[in-house]
Amino acid sequence: MGEAVLANPKSHLMPSTNEYDWLGEGIYFWENDPNRAWEFASEVSAKPHLSKGNIKAPFVVGAVIDLGLCLNLLDRRGLDEVQKSHEILKQIHDLSNTPIPVNKGKDMGQRFLDCAVIQSLHNSRLDLNRQIKSKGKYPAYDTIRAAFPEDKELYDGAGFRAKNHVQIAVRSLYCIRGYFRPITV
Repeated sequence: MGEAVLANPKSHLMPSTNEYDWLGEGIYFWENDPNRAWEFASEVSAKPHLSKGNIKAPFVVGAVIDLGLCLNLLDRRGLDEVQKSHEILKQIHDLSNTPIPVNKGKDMGQRFLDCAVIQSLHNSRLDLNRQIKSKGKYPAYDTIRAAFPEDKELYDGAGFRAKNHVQIAVRSLYCIRGYFRPITV
């Protein structure tokens, strides 16, 4: 798949649509960290149960990304919007007497709740635009960007984790300006 994307400028990687994708639906990238992307691809290749995709040979594709309208979860406004989305989602589940999804797994690798909150946020923005004819006051987000603390402490008592990274989920394909083969160590 990676070679095919690099060979054809009109092709794109497939968006992930798992109900546990922590940033919701999108094409996922590690920001400025091809080595971490390689580690992940290698882990999934060795342990296919970690992903729905089957990776026979690990491969990393870099992308030039224009974030466009970005839901930046390293910014207070983005975090506030996600928190409000969670409150709304919780109310909906309470009213319908259904359990709200729960994050699970090592490092909360299966982010069912986070995915539901993000997807709910996107759906709410679409509904607002339709219902109140807001003339695009609540446009869809093109990308989502967030820090992901992962793995063991770097040292005893550390707030840093061995596999910390920033991820970007691209929802709008026009944000991907091009693909390239990154240099990995």
